[in-house]
Amino acid sequence: MGKALLDTIDVIGFDADDTLWENAVYFLAVEKAFCTVMAPYLTSESVRSLLYKVEERNMPWYGYGVMAYTLSLVEAAIEGSNGQIPAADIHRLLELGRGMLQQPVALLPGVLTVLPQVAAMKRLVVVTKGDLLDQERKLKASGLLPYFHHIEIVTEKKVSNYRRLLETLSIRPEAFLMVGNSLRSDILPVLSLGGHAIHIPQPGVWAHEQADIPASDYVTLASMADLPATLGME
Repeated sequence: MGKALLDTIDVIGFDADDTLWENAVYFLAVEKAFCTVMAPYLTSESVRSLLYKVEERNMPWYGYGVMAYTLSLVEAAIEGSNGQIPAADIHRLLELGRGMLQQPVALLPGVLTVLPQVAAMKRLVVVTKGDLLDQERKLKASGLLPYFHHIEIVTEKKVSNYRRLLETLSIRPEAFLMVGNSLRSDILPVLSLGGHAIHIPQPGVWAHEQADIPASDYVTLASMADLPATLGME
C-alpha cells in the first residue's frame, strides 16, 4: 500500500468487534461454560458442533450478537438434552448471556494511539453488525466516538450494505478502505465493490466469518499498531 494509496483514499472504515476491542474471548468463555453445562448429555466436541448448527439455522431470524447467541444456547441445550435439561441450567445460560452484555470494553493494542493519528488525516467510519443496543453501548463506553465521522450498525455485512454506505458518504468504492478481522464480512464485500481492505486477524474467529480470498487481494497486518506505517503515515 503506502502513501500512493493513501492519497486516493477519502474514507477509512473500521469494524468494531475484534478490531477495535475484544469480543471473541467472551464468546469462547461462554462456549466453554456451555460445554460444562451440557457434559451430562454430550461430549464437548458434539456440543460445539450442535451449537454452531443451531446458530447457523437461527441466523436468518435472529441475526448476530449476544442476544441471538443466547437464544441459540438455550435452543441447543434443549435439543442436545432431548428436552431433559433442568430449568436451573437454562437460567444459568441466560445469566451467561447477560454477563456478556455487562463486560467492560477492552480496546485492542494500538487502537488508542492509531485512531487519533489516522483521524487527523482521513474521515473515519465504524461499520459493525450485531445487537443495536449492545453495539451502541460499547461504542459509547470505548471513548472512541469523537474519532468517527459516521457510525453504521447493520444486521449483515453484504455488498449491498457497503454500497449503500458508500452512497451515503458520497464516495467511490476505490476511495474507501476497510479495516477488520473478518474475511467474510470486512474484506470480501469491499473487494467485490472495488474498494481496498486490510485484514487484522484475531484469535478465536468464528468459523462463519471465514472466506476463501486470494491473499494477494488484500493486506494482512499483525496489529492495529502497524496501520500508520502501512499507509505511509510514518
